[in-house]
Amino acid sequence: MSEPLVIIGCAGHGREIYTIVEAINNGPGGEQWKVLGFVDDYPRAQDMARVGRLGSTYLGTTAWLSSVEKGTHYVLGIGNPQVRATVDRTVEMHNLRPATLIHPEATLGEDIDIEAGVVIFAGARITTNVRLGKHVHLNQNCTIGHDCVLGDYVSVHPQAAVSGSVTIGERTMIGANSTVLQELSIGSGAIVGAGACAVRDVAADLTVKGVPAR
Repeated sequence: MSEPLVIIGCAGHGREIYTIVEAINNGPGGEQWKVLGFVDDYPRAQDMARVGRLGSTYLGTTAWLSSVEKGTHYVLGIGNPQVRATVDRTVEMHNLRPATLIHPEATLGEDIDIEAGVVIFAGARITTNVRLGKHVHLNQNCTIGHDCVLGDYVSVHPQAAVSGSVTIGERTMIGANSTVLQELSIGSGAIVGAGACAVRDVAADLTVKGVPAR
């Protein structure tokens, strides 16, 4: 029996997550999720139209969640980790259950600890002894090496490579095609820019760019 699911955010990231749900439902386990639709407090007309082209619907603002049935799940379809954390505080008031979504084409090794709300996209690879906090998003074709710890709401963007024994604080963004070298610490709220190579620790709330990243 499929579980009801609401996607929070109808822009591009949320719609990409819809395709992950579709891939899961088309997998060998059969239909696991029934998407009720999308919720967004500030929807754009073009995004609502694109949701419709996916065969889904825009349900309303987060206030709509107050009427949802008990046991309904939600996923945060918001790419920006800072915004994702803020919106989650609003959604949590409605007592929904966070869904964990893993694309069938992602690769997960042994000894992986995944908290609720994590989303793992197609092509992402995670090796061993990795800890993912709640609502972490690992985008297409990124890699997470051994013995890493990722805090709540972290985003690792497409093609990024996080080497072994890295600790990443909550609400941190690791940009597309960037690299974080082994045994580094990336502070909470930091941003490693697209294409950057982090060769030393990054302080909390700091943005670094370039090669080496500064």
